[in-house]
Amino acid sequence: MARNWPMVERENELEAIRSALSGDDFVGAVLTGDAGVGKTTLARLATAGGNVRWVAGTESARSIPLGVFAHMVGVYTAHDPVTFMAAAREALLADGHTVIGVDDAHLLDQLSATLLLQLAIDKAAHIVATVRSGVQVPDAVTSLWKDGHLLRIDLRPFTQRQSVELVESMLGGHLEGFTANLMWESSGGNALFLRHLVDGALEAGTLRQVNGVWQLRGRAAVTSELAALLEDRVEQLPESVLRVLELLTFCEPIDLDVLSEIAGEEAVESAETRGLIRIVENGHQLLVRYNHPLFGEVIRRRLGIASARRLRGRLYSSLKDRPINSASERIRLAELALDSDKSADLELFQTAAADAIGLANLPLGERFARAAVERRGGVEAADLLARALLWQGHRIEAERTLAGFDPDQMNEVQLARWGSTRVSNLLWSMGDADRADEVLESVRSRVSHPKIIAALDGLASACAVNENRIEEAFTLAESVMSTPEAPPWAVYWAAFGGGLALALMGRGEAARQFTERGHAVEPHIDGLNRFMFTHAEVLALTFTGELEAARRCANRPYPFSSAGQYLAWGMAKILQGTVDVAQGKFLQGIDNLEQALAALTTEGAAAWMFPAQLRLAEAYSALGRPADAAEAIAAASFRGGRHSAVYGALLALARAMQAAAEGTATPAARLAIEAADLAARSHQHAVEAMALHTAARFGDSSVAGRLADLAARVDGRLVQVQARHAVAVSAHDGPGLDNAAAEFEDIGAMLSAADAAAQAASAHERAGDRRRLLESAATANRLAAACGGAATPALRQSAQPLPLTTREREIANLVAAGLSNRQIADRLTVSVRTVEGHLYRACIKLDVTDREALAELMRGGTPSGNTAS
Repeated sequence: MARNWPMVERENELEAIRSALSGDDFVGAVLTGDAGVGKTTLARLATAGGNVRWVAGTESARSIPLGVFAHMVGVYTAHDPVTFMAAAREALLADGHTVIGVDDAHLLDQLSATLLLQLAIDKAAHIVATVRSGVQVPDAVTSLWKDGHLLRIDLRPFTQRQSVELVESMLGGHLEGFTANLMWESSGGNALFLRHLVDGALEAGTLRQVNGVWQLRGRAAVTSELAALLEDRVEQLPESVLRVLELLTFCEPIDLDVLSEIAGEEAVESAETRGLIRIVENGHQLLVRYNHPLFGEVIRRRLGIASARRLRGRLYSSLKDRPINSASERIRLAELALDSDKSADLELFQTAAADAIGLANLPLGERFARAAVERRGGVEAADLLARALLWQGHRIEAERTLAGFDPDQMNEVQLARWGSTRVSNLLWSMGDADRADEVLESVRSRVSHPKIIAALDGLASACAVNENRIEEAFTLAESVMSTPEAPPWAVYWAAFGGGLALALMGRGEAARQFTERGHAVEPHIDGLNRFMFTHAEVLALTFTGELEAARRCANRPYPFSSAGQYLAWGMAKILQGTVDVAQGKFLQGIDNLEQALAALTTEGAAAWMFPAQLRLAEAYSALGRPADAAEAIAAASFRGGRHSAVYGALLALARAMQAAAEGTATPAARLAIEAADLAARSHQHAVEAMALHTAARFGDSSVAGRLADLAARVDGRLVQVQARHAVAVSAHDGPGLDNAAAEFEDIGAMLSAADAAAQAASAHERAGDRRRLLESAATANRLAAACGGAATPALRQSAQPLPLTTREREIANLVAAGLSNRQIADRLTVSVRTVEGHLYRACIKLDVTDREALAELMRGGTPSGNTAS
């Protein structure tokens, strides 16, 4: 192998082999399983360090009597098999080997197999053997386990978890979930195939590391070594069976009747009997698939360009006149035509491009769209190409593709489609809100048909919400939703623009009504666009506290079946990460969001990266990782502008949370209130409520009145509990804080529950109620642990009840973070002398002599050196 691969231990199987070798019930074990599943590796591991002699069955030695043991006998001329076996037995046992290992025992000649069985019957030696599943095995070898001499252990392929562990151990880094699924499906958990697949992908450059995450982009590759191993099996196949595999390579899955018609029924039956293909039922169809996907890659390598073109052409000719019942069938036909020796018309490529984009397979959609453009597809083909390009980050080419058309030469349908794609590229991919608005107004001035007007009003709503014109976005979207027979794209844009506006306004129920309309038109829009209004729906549900419903929405199944759908996978991860953070599942959320951002980083999906970075910053801050949070905030800010102004208040709130993670509760609360003010000015009342409640979590006692007002206008139970929590904070009401913690936990907002419990502990301590103090502190610790070890200001104070004022604690925390007195003064907007005074008093109260000892104490250590007397 090209790299050193670690051993993934199979603990149960390993223990079973060792028990069989050392116990009285068996004289050893036989491991059965498919080629490459790891039989030999496990057998040798189980016998490592012992007195063992290994032999291996081979095809070449199979015709030689006593073939694998003949070298032990030396020059021997006796023709009597019994005498020959006796000599071999004597030579085999002469060296005192207590264990005989036989690899590929199914390839033993009859005499060798008989000798092995005799040794087992006589208990003359312990035996470990491996046998490949699905092949003919000598009777004597079968008797080893059937007659109870050896324990039979059927070795299964690795589970997906074991496969991921194996690959991550070798790569020394995290494997993207989408890539893990692809590798698992391609290798089937076969350790040998998996290793060669990874090595082949590394050599081909299709497996690479992005932001610390290993990603596979492109076709699965195999090494020359694995290809040679599999070709040994391919070379032995009859020509008719090989033809079946060649056809299947370019058209998998394929209808059984079609394959039988082209290749012949007997050839298909023979391929199935040999375990090379499998036939699966799909509705009323019987489809043929490879039994192992990597065989297709080996067959593909064997074929030259001319042969491959001819085979594709033959399949295309057989399929083109048959009824097309699905988008996948049309895509398959277009793929065959694209690289075949046959010609296909413009309509096929144009329709297949729309199908591929609709399934979120952008690389494939781009290929078909380019073929349509080459066949003079006009503005329709150019629009499809631009839609495929913009999502992949090729925004300059997308703009160039569209900008060459004269809007005065288009009809209204063409104009609306062309304009929508160009505006989308300018606003969300290029971040040029001014130019996007300019193009949108130009297109709107040229149309008069009510349905076209509705589509452009919907698009205008989506633009307005991103530019933080919330009321305007809702008004435009509402007009679309009230238009009878509004076309699908109009409904989609309105569901996105209006749904997000309503979610931010705190009108969760109305937002869900809009997004439900969006789900109804999903079959008619691009596959990736569904995630945009689903994001609005997830936000609406999290803002109202319907967190389990948000989880179901984020986990709504999507048909990931192709390597080209990685962008859709990344967007799904953003939805899941958003709910994770809302529920306090921060470690899981960080994993989902980091993988999503790695999947989207090089692809130019800037509009999606902004909210993902903010959620990531929130998760980092909750876990007390301010440096990581600051990095995420900086990455989001870098992509900011008028095109993403809608996230301004959430960005300000993320900065407040990052400040709290540094231990500065008072400035953090002030920043949270500023974020609330920003949200209020743009009517983002749900965000305003979240920001005010964050300030209350940080100890601010001034926000209860504003939160009470918002509770009357923001939908859902969550804001009601937030308002009660703020009242309890302002009154230092321990029982009220305990009640808020219980309510938050019932909703599933675990971090808010943990903070409320921690604040309750502090309130009970202040009231001198030690029993309730201990109960609330225990609840806070339990909830913080459920959040992955959250470390907010309230939790730190509850866990570390030091006799410091709020300002003294903030300064001590910043000292522990490594800041100088000048840096602390700048951060808190006070003088250096004020900082020095607070530090002096903190050291006196904590009985430490200097900054270093104070920092160590604040970090949870025991101060070293002399203490003040």
